[in-house]
Amino acid sequence: MGFILKRVAQMVAVILAATFLAFAAMNSLGDPLFNVVGFHASVDCDAVLAGEIEDVSGQGGTDVGDCEVVEAAREKYHLNDPLPLRYVRWVGDVVQGDLGVSFKNSMPVTTIIGNRIPKSIFLMVVAEIFALLIAVPAAIRAAYKANRAFDKSATVSSFGFISLPNFALGVILFYLFVVKWQIFPSRYEDDDFFSRLRSTVLPAMTLALPLAATYFRLLRTDLITTLQEDFVLMAKAKGLSDRWIMFRHVLRPSLFSLVTVFGLSTGGLIGGALVVEQIFVIPGLGRTFVEAVIRDDFPLVLGLVTVISSSFIAINFIVDMFYSVIDPRVSRET
Repeated sequence: MGFILKRVAQMVAVILAATFLAFAAMNSLGDPLFNVVGFHASVDCDAVLAGEIEDVSGQGGTDVGDCEVVEAAREKYHLNDPLPLRYVRWVGDVVQGDLGVSFKNSMPVTTIIGNRIPKSIFLMVVAEIFALLIAVPAAIRAAYKANRAFDKSATVSSFGFISLPNFALGVILFYLFVVKWQIFPSRYEDDDFFSRLRSTVLPAMTLALPLAATYFRLLRTDLITTLQEDFVLMAKAKGLSDRWIMFRHVLRPSLFSLVTVFGLSTGGLIGGALVVEQIFVIPGLGRTFVEAVIRDDFPLVLGLVTVISSSFIAINFIVDMFYSVIDPRVSRET
């Protein structure tokens, strides 16, 4: 129980740190008021409302009515308060499930994210499944046939996929399977599950191939090391089959590196999705995040940062819990 409570406390601390940095950056690098009321935000409305400026036509065409709108916006979004106080108020709203309202389309941020997140989750889940289906069997075969033809060709291929950027691989796959051979649709289709899956295969493979190469390299190395342990030699001396030895004695203690990278790769998948969703026109979180940053939509950016960082941290928390399943000594030593 102490192990779980410690991890939960760490999760909360990291989420607060990540969201505060994002909140401070968004409020320091730009003026939220400008995104609400436009150029009127740059006018000295205090002087206009106090009557110190009689000819307001020189203030960007701003009159007293416009300044009243500006002041109402300041009051609504608490922009007159210090940044730490605004952050605390924002956290209080988030805890209640309120991520604010988008500056650009006046829709609740939770509604926008709720409409986009299933597509991104589906993409990343399919990508992880593809990566594991490719990496695990290849690593097992390569470990049994170390330094032979299959092992050498798989190792060279893995280096190639690791070094190839997502955007380059995505463009290549898009050209071959969409433009040239026309096997997959050019735009995202969401009519039913099968159309969604068909539209997701190519972008998922774009994310999965470099990931599978990383998984393959780590698992192959750990399997080769484990196969040289004394308990494996003893199992072979007893006449146990290679399949039984692999899946009963070798695979489980060789999973630590793979499990670690599996959790950390979530961040890479999210980053890769920013590019892949643009290439394959998928209306997911990645595409929404890029659009929100370009438009300086502060509430939407902060909402996406909160959801993405919380998801990443939660997945790594689950990975920590899985460690204790693989090896109970982890929970006792931590």
